Amino acid sequence: MRSRSWPDERAHGGTPVSTQQDSGPAGDGVFRTKTVEQSIRDTEEPEFALRKSLSALDLTVFGVGVIIGTGIFVLTGVVARQTAGPATAIAFVVSGIVCALAALCYAEFASTVPVAGSAYTFAYASLGELPAWIIGWDLVLELALGCAVVAVGWSGYVRSLLGNAGASLPDFLSGTQNGRFGFDLLAFLLVLVLTCVLVLGVKLSSRVTSVIVGVKVTVVLLVIIVGALFINGANYHPFIPPSQTAGAGGGLRAPLIQLMAGYTPTNFGVMGIFTAAAVVFFAYIGFDIVATAAEETVHPQRDVPRGILGSLFICTVLYVAVSLVVTGMQHYSRLTVDAPLADAFKSVGHPFWAGLISFGAAVGLTSVCMILLLGQTRVFFAMSRDGLLPRTFSRVHHRFRTPYHSTVLLGVIVAIVAGFTSIEELAELVNIGTLFAFVVVALGVIILRRRRPDLPRSFRTPLVPYLPIASVLASLWLMINLPAETWLRFGVWMAIGFVVYHVYGRAHSRLGLLGGDR
Repeated sequence: MRSRSWPDERAHGGTPVSTQQDSGPAGDGVFRTKTVEQSIRDTEEPEFALRKSLSALDLTVFGVGVIIGTGIFVLTGVVARQTAGPATAIAFVVSGIVCALAALCYAEFASTVPVAGSAYTFAYASLGELPAWIIGWDLVLELALGCAVVAVGWSGYVRSLLGNAGASLPDFLSGTQNGRFGFDLLAFLLVLVLTCVLVLGVKLSSRVTSVIVGVKVTVVLLVIIVGALFINGANYHPFIPPSQTAGAGGGLRAPLIQLMAGYTPTNFGVMGIFTAAAVVFFAYIGFDIVATAAEETVHPQRDVPRGILGSLFICTVLYVAVSLVVTGMQHYSRLTVDAPLADAFKSVGHPFWAGLISFGAAVGLTSVCMILLLGQTRVFFAMSRDGLLPRTFSRVHHRFRTPYHSTVLLGVIVAIVAGFTSIEELAELVNIGTLFAFVVVALGVIILRRRRPDLPRSFRTPLVPYLPIASVLASLWLMINLPAETWLRFGVWMAIGFVVYHVYGRAHSRLGLLGGDR
């Protein structure tokens, strides 16, 4: 039985929703908050309900599947050669600690508010509608560009494998690179295929991912085990190379902290480790995707924290082990930046293992691309269900129970972006978007603890508010080490988001229609 329905529900395509005295909007105007009870009730509407089919193992596989990719196959060589040397292993630990602080905050929110949308949903329950919109808009950018970047990287590996087999694509179908404009056919087709998989169901997606992750982790373990046989201890000296000025350049390409305080980041040395941590942070992007699948998890209060923390721990161990093996096989100054793992095996006379690693990289990036696309569609779905985006994008397929309208729309857009875009233009925007989400989630944990201490929390972030504050400070430190140009582009995207919200979202907000703007 319902006591009240959303106003103008037929005009806005809404479905009547039961509301209780304690579940109406709190606060005024753009800072009204959507209570946890209302968020959970929205998931029970048949027309907009996702199928619950995921377990802790599925979530851990999702996490490992999206984290292990570009970082382990590419960034290891880039950072070791240019920034940290063998101490790259320490940089991975530092970056992993920053992510672990954020993961503990995500775990509390995801177990308390098991609703699709990740940081967007968490912000809506704690900070208000406008902050929630901002973070949702940010996540759409982060996940869309991340998916496009990974698809382009996957295309490069596949073209390399085709070249080894004596086949090749025409230049105009090989993407935009080295100043030459082209269309990346392989990246475009990959995203379209993965879009179809996601439409068919998240359980199918998890099964496909399980197979891919199995292949990928096997390859990574082979790299560690076989590579350990070729380690030369002399390559570890010096483990922390002497400090050098980074020479990042002036203008907008300089890190923001350099423009703000005159501090120039260094390569190598102790401070070089922290500079490297800001770079390898990209390698960890994706563990927060697990939180976007909370609504599709059978036992979210128990399994979502396990999936988040488990996948992060597994990947940190693998990253550290691979970086130690690679810098032990080949001196850091001679590592390549394109395919460091494969080339390290070539340098010791084992091209077979090099080819196997290239195959593993191509397979691994497939799962990364699919899970980023999954996360993006779930954030878009949650924003649409709240009326901040057109409601048609939150309708689920009658058979597959997936948000097929938003999945198809976003899949086509990402496929086009991947077809015409080079990696260099987008990667840094993904970093700043993720770190911004970390800051919002950490602040949200503190605020919700104060506002709703009565909420049942099956997982509680320890040492609140100190640990969330540490997460905010660590994330901000990595953010200000990014180029000022990245901040400028991020600001432009956020400004566009403000316009969209005030033109459409605020007027169509279901929460606003329930309580009215007072």
